[in-house]
Amino acid sequence: MEPFQKQRLIQNYWRRLGMEAAISNINGKIWLFLDVVVQWDVVIDTDQQLTIMVYHQDIEKHIMMTFVYAKCLSMERLELWDNPHYLARDMELPWVVGGDFNVILNEEEKIGGLPVYPPKYEDFAFFVNSCGLFDMGYKGSPFTWWNGKPNSECIFKRLDRSFVNVPF
Repeated sequence: MEPFQKQRLIQNYWRRLGMEAAISNINGKIWLFLDVVVQWDVVIDTDQQLTIMVYHQDIEKHIMMTFVYAKCLSMERLELWDNPHYLARDMELPWVVGGDFNVILNEEEKIGGLPVYPPKYEDFAFFVNSCGLFDMGYKGSPFTWWNGKPNSECIFKRLDRSFVNVPF
């Protein structure tokens, strides 16, 4: 969940949703609500991601899950790519990585505005490839962000997505 709420309100949502547990990353930008059928441990907690290892009791499997809310500026996102990259080196568990990456993966993921050149998204593409991740695709519109402007000023981008690794 990508809340624009104060972190202290997480308890209110947790109770209303009837979930077993609620956690957030260190700056409160990523909230997770967990059900009774999972046991979890925090693996990595930064201001742009929260990675947990989950044991799902119904399927009796461990799954690694990384939730992302990336910074808007590319220089500020560089730190984000490091932690999962190191985690991926020894990853044998099924792994899902998803969230708001605030960057496109290629030119086709943007319509309108100025052209986007590879240096703007190369770090993200390298991260995806070096971690052995595969895009899960989408249903409906490929674009997850719109600048809210009409007609010729309109810009659409695909910034939100989910990836999985081979064991998934």
